[in-house]
Amino acid sequence: MRQIARPFGMLLMWLYEFIGNYGLAIILFAIIVRVILLPFSMKQKKGQVQTMLIQPQLNELKKKHGGNQQKLNEETQKLYREHNINPAGGCIWGLLPFPILIALYYAIRCPITTMMGVDSALLSKGGLLYNLLYASDGSALFNSVRAGYTEIAQIQYITEHWSAFKDLAVQGLRQLNYDFLGVNLGEVPDWQFFWRTDWHDPSVWGPGLGLFLIPVITVAFTYLSNHITKKLNEQVTGPSNSGDTMEAMLFMMPLMTLWFGFIMPAALSIYWLIGTVLGIVQDVFTTKHYMKTLAAEVQAADFAAREREAELEAKRAETERLRSENATAVNPSTSKRKQQIQAREEQAVKAAEWEKKNRAPGEEPQEDPSRVGQRRYARGRAYDPNRYGGGDTAPADPDGGETEEEED
Repeated sequence: MRQIARPFGMLLMWLYEFIGNYGLAIILFAIIVRVILLPFSMKQKKGQVQTMLIQPQLNELKKKHGGNQQKLNEETQKLYREHNINPAGGCIWGLLPFPILIALYYAIRCPITTMMGVDSALLSKGGLLYNLLYASDGSALFNSVRAGYTEIAQIQYITEHWSAFKDLAVQGLRQLNYDFLGVNLGEVPDWQFFWRTDWHDPSVWGPGLGLFLIPVITVAFTYLSNHITKKLNEQVTGPSNSGDTMEAMLFMMPLMTLWFGFIMPAALSIYWLIGTVLGIVQDVFTTKHYMKTLAAEVQAADFAAREREAELEAKRAETERLRSENATAVNPSTSKRKQQIQAREEQAVKAAEWEKKNRAPGEEPQEDPSRVGQRRYARGRAYDPNRYGGGDTAPADPDGGETEEEED
Protein backbone atom coordinates (compact mmCIF):
# COMPACT_ATOMS: atom_id res chain seq x y z
CA MET A 1 0.00 0.00 0.00
CA ARG A 2 2.92 2.33 0.70
CA GLN A 3 4.06 2.05 -2.92
CA ILE A 4 0.55 2.92 -4.19
CA ALA A 5 0.20 5.87 -1.81
CA ARG A 6 3.75 7.14 -2.41
CA PRO A 7 2.93 9.26 -5.56
CA PHE A 8 0.02 10.92 -3.75
CA GLY A 9 2.19 11.57 -0.71
CA MET A 10 4.94 13.08 -2.89
CA LEU A 11 2.43 15.42 -4.55
CA LEU A 12 1.00 16.46 -1.19
CA MET A 13 4.51 17.09 0.20
CA TRP A 14 5.48 19.12 -2.86
CA LEU A 15 2.34 21.24 -2.51
CA TYR A 16 3.09 21.79 1.19
CA GLU A 17 6.64 22.92 0.49
CA PHE A 18 5.42 25.14 -2.36
CA ILE A 19 2.61 26.82 -0.38
CA GLY A 20 3.94 26.50 3.15
CA ASN A 21 0.56 25.61 4.69
CA TYR A 22 -0.70 22.07 5.25
CA GLY A 23 -4.40 22.97 5.06
CA LEU A 24 -3.98 24.89 1.80
CA ALA A 25 -1.93 21.98 0.41
CA ILE A 26 -4.85 19.62 1.16
CA ILE A 27 -7.30 22.01 -0.52
CA LEU A 28 -5.11 22.38 -3.61
CA PHE A 29 -4.64 18.60 -3.70
CA ALA A 30 -8.44 18.15 -3.72
CA ILE A 31 -8.77 20.66 -6.58
CA ILE A 32 -6.10 18.86 -8.64
CA VAL A 33 -7.81 15.50 -8.11
CA ARG A 34 -11.15 17.00 -9.20
CA VAL A 35 -9.58 18.42 -12.35
CA ILE A 36 -7.93 15.09 -13.20
CA LEU A 37 -11.19 13.19 -12.64
CA LEU A 38 -13.31 15.78 -14.48
CA PRO A 39 -13.44 13.88 -17.83
CA PHE A 40 -14.43 10.67 -16.02
CA SER A 41 -17.01 12.50 -13.90
CA MET A 42 -18.53 14.08 -17.00
CA LYS A 43 -18.70 10.69 -18.69
CA GLN A 44 -20.44 9.29 -15.62
CA LYS A 45 -22.91 12.19 -15.53
CA LYS A 46 -23.61 11.82 -19.25
CA GLY A 47 -24.51 8.17 -18.76
CA GLN A 48 -26.73 9.02 -15.80
CA VAL A 49 -28.61 11.73 -17.69
CA GLN A 50 -29.04 9.49 -20.74
CA THR A 51 -30.47 6.73 -18.56
CA MET A 52 -32.82 9.19 -16.84
CA LEU A 53 -34.03 10.57 -20.17
CA ILE A 54 -35.02 7.13 -21.48
CA GLN A 55 -36.59 6.10 -18.15
CA PRO A 56 -40.16 6.59 -19.47
CA GLN A 57 -39.39 4.20 -22.33
CA LEU A 58 -37.89 1.68 -19.90
CA ASN A 59 -41.07 1.88 -17.83
CA GLU A 60 -43.14 1.23 -20.95
CA LEU A 61 -41.05 -1.84 -21.74
CA LYS A 62 -41.60 -3.13 -18.20
CA LYS A 63 -45.37 -2.74 -18.60
CA LYS A 64 -45.35 -4.37 -22.04
CA HIS A 65 -42.98 -7.28 -21.36
CA GLY A 66 -43.19 -7.57 -17.57
CA GLY A 67 -44.26 -11.21 -17.80
CA ASN A 68 -41.44 -12.19 -20.17
CA GLN A 69 -38.09 -11.44 -18.55
CA GLN A 70 -36.05 -12.61 -21.53
CA LYS A 71 -37.97 -10.39 -23.95
CA LEU A 72 -37.71 -7.49 -21.50
CA ASN A 73 -33.92 -7.87 -21.29
CA GLU A 74 -33.62 -8.06 -25.10
CA GLU A 75 -35.72 -4.93 -25.64
CA THR A 76 -33.90 -3.07 -22.86
CA GLN A 77 -30.48 -3.87 -24.36
CA LYS A 78 -31.80 -2.84 -27.77
CA LEU A 79 -32.93 0.50 -26.35
CA TYR A 80 -29.52 1.02 -24.73
CA ARG A 81 -27.78 0.29 -28.04
CA GLU A 82 -30.02 2.71 -29.93
CA HIS A 83 -29.01 5.51 -27.55
CA ASN A 84 -25.36 4.36 -27.19
CA ILE A 85 -25.67 3.88 -23.41
CA ASN A 86 -23.48 1.63 -21.27
CA PRO A 87 -25.58 0.86 -18.14
CA ALA A 88 -22.51 -0.05 -16.08
CA GLY A 89 -20.40 2.88 -17.27
CA GLY A 90 -21.63 5.33 -14.64
CA CYS A 91 -20.86 2.95 -11.79
CA ILE A 92 -17.31 2.26 -12.97
CA TRP A 93 -16.28 5.93 -13.24
CA GLY A 94 -18.04 6.73 -9.97
CA LEU A 95 -15.70 4.37 -8.07
CA LEU A 96 -12.48 6.16 -9.11
CA PRO A 97 -12.37 8.70 -6.20
CA PHE A 98 -12.35 5.97 -3.54
CA PRO A 99 -8.91 4.44 -4.32
CA ILE A 100 -7.49 7.98 -4.30
CA LEU A 101 -9.16 8.64 -0.93
CA ILE A 102 -7.65 5.46 0.53
CA ALA A 103 -4.18 6.32 -0.83
CA LEU A 104 -4.43 9.86 0.56
CA TYR A 105 -5.48 8.50 3.96
CA TYR A 106 -2.40 6.30 4.00
CA ALA A 107 -0.19 9.24 3.03
CA ILE A 108 -1.69 11.43 5.77
CA ARG A 109 -1.27 8.83 8.53
CA CYS A 110 2.29 7.94 7.44
CA PRO A 111 3.87 11.32 6.59
CA ILE A 112 7.47 10.30 7.32
CA THR A 113 7.69 7.15 5.18
CA THR A 114 5.06 8.03 2.53
CA MET A 115 5.09 11.81 2.07
CA MET A 116 8.81 12.30 2.74
CA GLY A 117 10.02 8.91 1.52
CA VAL A 118 12.21 8.25 4.57
CA ASP A 119 13.42 4.64 4.68
CA SER A 120 11.18 2.68 7.06
CA ALA A 121 14.30 0.94 8.44
CA LEU A 122 15.26 4.23 10.11
CA LEU A 123 12.00 4.11 12.08
CA SER A 124 12.30 0.43 12.94
CA LYS A 125 13.69 -0.65 16.27
CA GLY A 126 17.39 0.02 16.25
CA GLY A 127 17.21 2.53 13.40
CA LEU A 128 18.84 5.95 13.69
CA LEU A 129 15.56 7.91 13.70
CA TYR A 130 14.02 5.43 16.13
CA ASN A 131 16.90 5.83 18.55
CA LEU A 132 16.75 9.63 18.41
CA LEU A 133 13.01 9.67 19.03
CA TYR A 134 13.17 7.10 21.81
CA ALA A 135 15.98 8.94 23.51
CA SER A 136 13.98 12.16 23.37
CA ASP A 137 10.53 11.04 24.50
CA GLY A 138 10.26 7.35 23.71
CA SER A 139 7.30 6.15 25.74
CA ALA A 140 5.06 9.03 24.66
CA LEU A 141 5.94 8.78 20.95
CA PHE A 142 5.71 5.00 20.63
CA ASN A 143 3.27 3.74 23.27
CA SER A 144 0.71 6.40 24.15
CA VAL A 145 -0.17 7.53 20.61
CA ARG A 146 -3.51 6.48 19.12
CA ALA A 147 -3.09 3.27 17.09
CA GLY A 148 -2.27 3.88 13.45
CA TYR A 149 -1.23 7.52 13.85
CA THR A 150 2.20 7.15 15.45
CA GLU A 151 4.05 8.83 12.56
CA ILE A 152 1.85 11.94 12.86
CA ALA A 153 2.83 12.34 16.51
CA GLN A 154 6.46 11.68 15.65
CA ILE A 155 6.65 14.26 12.84
CA GLN A 156 4.97 16.87 15.05
CA TYR A 157 7.59 16.22 17.74
CA ILE A 158 10.38 16.35 15.14
CA THR A 159 9.07 19.69 13.80
CA GLU A 160 9.03 21.17 17.31
CA HIS A 161 12.57 19.90 18.04
CA TRP A 162 14.04 20.23 14.57
CA SER A 163 17.53 21.09 15.74
CA ALA A 164 17.94 17.55 17.07
CA PHE A 165 16.84 15.91 13.82
CA LYS A 166 18.02 18.27 11.09
CA ASP A 167 20.97 16.04 10.21
CA LEU A 168 18.48 13.50 8.85
CA ALA A 169 17.33 15.97 6.18
CA VAL A 170 19.64 14.17 3.79
CA GLN A 171 17.47 11.08 4.31
CA GLY A 172 14.40 13.07 3.21
CA LEU A 173 13.16 14.13 6.65
CA ARG A 174 11.32 17.48 6.63
CA GLN A 175 9.44 19.70 9.03
CA LEU A 176 5.64 19.47 8.80
CA ASN A 177 3.30 21.90 10.53
CA TYR A 178 -0.31 20.67 10.71
CA ASP A 179 -1.73 23.99 11.91
CA PHE A 180 -4.53 25.45 9.77
CA LEU A 181 -6.59 28.40 11.03
CA GLY A 182 -5.64 27.47 14.59
CA VAL A 183 -6.68 23.81 14.17
CA ASN A 184 -4.29 20.86 14.18
CA LEU A 185 -5.29 18.83 11.10
CA GLY A 186 -3.19 15.89 12.26
CA GLU A 187 -5.49 15.26 15.23
CA VAL A 188 -8.61 13.13 15.28
CA PRO A 189 -11.77 15.06 16.31
CA ASP A 190 -13.29 14.05 19.64
CA TRP A 191 -17.03 13.38 19.43
CA GLN A 192 -17.22 13.78 23.24
CA PHE A 193 -15.64 17.23 23.01
CA PHE A 194 -18.53 19.16 24.63
CA TRP A 195 -18.45 17.35 27.95
CA ARG A 196 -14.71 16.67 28.09
CA THR A 197 -13.27 20.13 27.41
CA ASP A 198 -12.33 22.91 29.81
CA TRP A 199 -14.63 25.80 28.88
CA HIS A 200 -12.76 28.28 31.08
CA ASP A 201 -9.80 28.58 28.72
CA PRO A 202 -10.61 29.74 25.12
CA SER A 203 -7.15 28.70 23.98
CA VAL A 204 -8.13 25.12 24.83
CA TRP A 205 -11.75 24.86 23.69
CA GLY A 206 -11.30 27.11 20.62
CA PRO A 207 -9.11 24.72 18.59
CA GLY A 208 -11.08 21.77 19.95
CA LEU A 209 -14.36 23.29 18.79
CA GLY A 210 -12.92 24.01 15.35
CA LEU A 211 -11.69 20.43 15.13
CA PHE A 212 -15.13 19.13 16.15
CA LEU A 213 -16.93 21.28 13.57
CA ILE A 214 -14.87 20.08 10.58
CA PRO A 215 -16.60 16.65 10.24
CA VAL A 216 -19.97 18.20 11.13
CA ILE A 217 -19.68 20.76 8.31
CA THR A 218 -18.48 18.02 5.96
CA VAL A 219 -21.57 15.95 6.77
CA ALA A 220 -23.83 18.94 6.12
CA PHE A 221 -22.34 19.51 2.67
CA THR A 222 -22.49 15.79 1.89
CA TYR A 223 -26.21 15.79 2.65
CA LEU A 224 -26.65 18.96 0.61
CA SER A 225 -24.85 17.34 -2.33
CA ASN A 226 -27.12 14.27 -2.22
CA HIS A 227 -30.21 16.46 -1.93
CA ILE A 228 -29.21 18.64 -4.90
CA THR A 229 -28.44 15.55 -7.00
CA LYS A 230 -31.88 14.13 -6.15
CA LYS A 231 -33.62 17.37 -7.17
CA LEU A 232 -31.66 17.59 -10.42
CA ASN A 233 -32.62 14.02 -11.28
CA GLU A 234 -36.28 14.72 -10.58
CA GLN A 235 -36.18 17.56 -13.11
CA VAL A 236 -35.60 14.90 -15.76
CA THR A 237 -37.65 11.93 -14.56
CA GLY A 238 -40.21 13.63 -12.34
CA PRO A 239 -40.79 12.96 -8.60
CA SER A 240 -39.41 9.63 -7.45
CA ASN A 241 -41.77 6.96 -6.17
CA SER A 242 -39.11 5.05 -4.29
CA GLY A 243 -40.20 6.65 -1.01
CA ASP A 244 -38.43 5.35 2.11
CA THR A 245 -35.65 3.69 0.11
CA MET A 246 -34.54 6.99 -1.44
CA GLU A 247 -34.72 8.78 1.91
CA ALA A 248 -32.60 6.07 3.51
CA MET A 249 -29.97 6.43 0.77
CA LEU A 250 -30.06 10.20 1.22
CA PHE A 251 -28.92 9.80 4.84
CA MET A 252 -26.62 6.78 4.41
CA MET A 253 -23.59 8.59 2.95
CA PRO A 254 -23.70 11.55 5.41
CA LEU A 255 -23.82 9.13 8.34
CA MET A 256 -20.82 7.21 6.99
CA THR A 257 -18.99 10.51 6.45
CA LEU A 258 -19.73 11.51 10.07
CA TRP A 259 -18.36 8.23 11.38
CA PHE A 260 -15.16 8.44 9.32
CA GLY A 261 -14.75 12.09 10.32
CA PHE A 262 -14.46 11.17 14.00
CA ILE A 263 -12.06 8.24 13.61
CA MET A 264 -9.59 9.77 11.11
CA PRO A 265 -7.35 12.87 11.11
CA ALA A 266 -9.15 16.12 10.33
CA ALA A 267 -7.04 16.59 7.18
CA LEU A 268 -9.03 13.85 5.46
CA SER A 269 -12.33 15.59 6.32
CA ILE A 270 -10.96 18.82 4.81
CA TYR A 271 -10.16 16.93 1.60
CA TRP A 272 -13.66 15.38 1.52
CA LEU A 273 -15.29 18.75 2.27
CA ILE A 274 -13.52 20.56 -0.59
CA GLY A 275 -14.21 17.67 -2.97
CA THR A 276 -17.91 17.73 -2.03
CA VAL A 277 -18.23 21.49 -2.56
CA LEU A 278 -16.52 21.23 -5.95
CA GLY A 279 -18.71 18.24 -6.77
CA ILE A 280 -21.88 20.23 -6.09
CA VAL A 281 -20.80 23.00 -8.49
CA GLN A 282 -19.74 20.47 -11.11
CA ASP A 283 -22.94 18.44 -10.75
CA VAL A 284 -25.19 21.47 -11.26
CA PHE A 285 -23.41 22.67 -14.40
CA THR A 286 -22.88 19.25 -16.02
CA THR A 287 -26.46 18.12 -15.37
CA LYS A 288 -27.94 21.28 -16.90
CA HIS A 289 -25.55 21.02 -19.86
CA TYR A 290 -26.36 17.39 -20.62
CA MET A 291 -30.07 17.88 -20.06
CA LYS A 292 -30.06 20.41 -22.89
CA THR A 293 -27.82 18.58 -25.33
CA LEU A 294 -28.86 14.99 -24.67
CA ALA A 295 -32.60 15.69 -24.55
CA ALA A 296 -32.45 16.78 -28.20
CA GLU A 297 -30.40 13.69 -29.12
CA VAL A 298 -32.84 11.35 -27.36
CA GLN A 299 -35.81 12.99 -29.08
CA ALA A 300 -34.11 12.68 -32.47
CA ALA A 301 -33.28 9.01 -31.83
CA ASP A 302 -36.87 8.32 -30.73
CA PHE A 303 -38.24 10.05 -33.83
CA ALA A 304 -35.92 8.03 -36.09
CA ALA A 305 -36.94 4.79 -34.33
CA ARG A 306 -40.64 5.60 -34.78
CA GLU A 307 -40.05 6.38 -38.46
CA ARG A 308 -38.26 3.05 -38.95
CA GLU A 309 -41.06 1.19 -37.19
CA ALA A 310 -43.70 2.98 -39.28
CA GLU A 311 -41.79 2.17 -42.46
CA LEU A 312 -41.52 -1.52 -41.52
CA GLU A 313 -45.21 -1.63 -40.62
CA ALA A 314 -46.11 -0.10 -43.98
CA LYS A 315 -43.97 -2.70 -45.77
CA ARG A 316 -45.61 -5.50 -43.82
CA ALA A 317 -49.08 -4.18 -44.67
CA GLU A 318 -48.17 -3.86 -48.36
CA THR A 319 -46.78 -7.40 -48.41
CA GLU A 320 -49.97 -8.76 -46.86
CA ARG A 321 -52.06 -6.88 -49.42
CA LEU A 322 -50.03 -8.21 -52.36
CA ARG A 323 -50.13 -11.69 -50.88
CA SER A 324 -53.91 -11.56 -50.60
CA GLU A 325 -54.11 -10.42 -54.26
CA ASN A 326 -51.59 -13.10 -55.29
CA ALA A 327 -49.45 -10.34 -56.76
CA THR A 328 -46.28 -10.75 -54.78
CA ALA A 329 -43.03 -10.37 -56.69
CA VAL A 330 -39.86 -12.35 -56.16
CA ASN A 331 -37.42 -10.54 -53.96
CA PRO A 332 -34.07 -10.46 -55.82
CA SER A 333 -32.27 -10.99 -52.52
CA THR A 334 -34.21 -14.19 -51.77
CA SER A 335 -32.06 -17.31 -51.96
CA LYS A 336 -32.55 -19.77 -54.82
CA ARG A 337 -33.59 -22.56 -52.47
CA LYS A 338 -36.26 -20.39 -50.87
CA GLN A 339 -37.54 -19.37 -54.32
CA GLN A 340 -37.82 -23.05 -55.27
CA ILE A 341 -39.76 -23.85 -52.10
CA GLN A 342 -42.13 -20.93 -52.72
CA ALA A 343 -42.59 -22.03 -56.36
CA ARG A 344 -43.50 -25.60 -55.29
CA GLU A 345 -45.95 -24.32 -52.74
CA GLU A 346 -47.61 -22.07 -55.32
CA GLN A 347 -47.72 -24.96 -57.81
CA ALA A 348 -49.35 -27.22 -55.22
CA VAL A 349 -51.97 -24.59 -54.47
CA LYS A 350 -52.73 -24.14 -58.17
CA ALA A 351 -52.95 -27.94 -58.66
CA ALA A 352 -55.39 -28.23 -55.78
CA GLU A 353 -57.53 -25.43 -57.20
CA TRP A 354 -57.49 -27.02 -60.70
CA GLU A 355 -58.49 -30.41 -59.28
CA LYS A 356 -61.33 -28.90 -57.33
CA LYS A 357 -62.53 -26.97 -60.38
CA ASN A 358 -62.40 -29.94 -62.79
CA ARG A 359 -63.64 -32.65 -60.42
CA ALA A 360 -66.82 -34.43 -61.55
CA PRO A 361 -69.95 -33.86 -59.45
CA GLY A 362 -70.08 -36.29 -56.55
CA GLU A 363 -66.47 -37.41 -57.02
CA GLU A 364 -64.45 -37.52 -53.82
CA PRO A 365 -61.29 -35.43 -53.85
CA GLN A 366 -58.10 -37.40 -54.19
CA GLU A 367 -55.93 -37.17 -51.15
CA ASP A 368 -52.18 -37.08 -51.34
CA PRO A 369 -51.10 -40.16 -49.33
CA SER A 370 -47.74 -38.58 -48.60
CA ARG A 371 -49.34 -35.55 -46.83
CA VAL A 372 -49.82 -35.33 -43.10
CA GLY A 373 -51.93 -32.30 -42.20
CA GLN A 374 -50.36 -29.24 -43.78
CA ARG A 375 -47.02 -30.96 -44.34
CA ARG A 376 -46.63 -32.11 -47.90
CA TYR A 377 -44.41 -35.14 -48.47
CA ALA A 378 -44.35 -35.85 -44.74
CA ARG A 379 -44.22 -39.59 -45.59
CA GLY A 380 -41.85 -39.04 -48.50
CA ARG A 381 -42.45 -38.17 -52.15
CA ALA A 382 -42.50 -41.85 -53.28
CA TYR A 383 -44.81 -43.05 -50.53
CA ASP A 384 -47.36 -45.63 -51.80
CA PRO A 385 -49.79 -47.16 -49.31
CA ASN A 386 -50.39 -50.11 -51.70
CA ARG A 387 -46.74 -50.93 -52.22
CA TYR A 388 -47.02 -54.15 -50.17
CA GLY A 389 -50.41 -55.17 -51.41
CA GLY A 390 -52.76 -53.19 -49.23
CA GLY A 391 -52.80 -50.10 -47.09
CA ASP A 392 -50.04 -49.55 -44.62
CA THR A 393 -49.77 -53.24 -43.80
CA ALA A 394 -46.27 -54.60 -44.16
CA PRO A 395 -45.68 -57.89 -46.03
CA ALA A 396 -46.04 -61.05 -44.05
CA ASP A 397 -43.04 -63.07 -43.08
CA PRO A 398 -42.47 -65.89 -45.64
CA ASP A 399 -42.10 -68.35 -42.77
CA GLY A 400 -45.54 -67.41 -41.52
CA GLY A 401 -44.31 -65.67 -38.41
CA GLU A 402 -44.81 -62.07 -37.40
CA THR A 403 -42.69 -59.35 -38.91
CA GLU A 404 -40.42 -57.28 -36.77
CA GLU A 405 -42.77 -54.30 -37.18
CA GLU A 406 -45.72 -56.38 -35.90
CA GLU A 407 -43.66 -57.60 -32.97
CA ASP A 408 -42.88 -54.01 -32.13
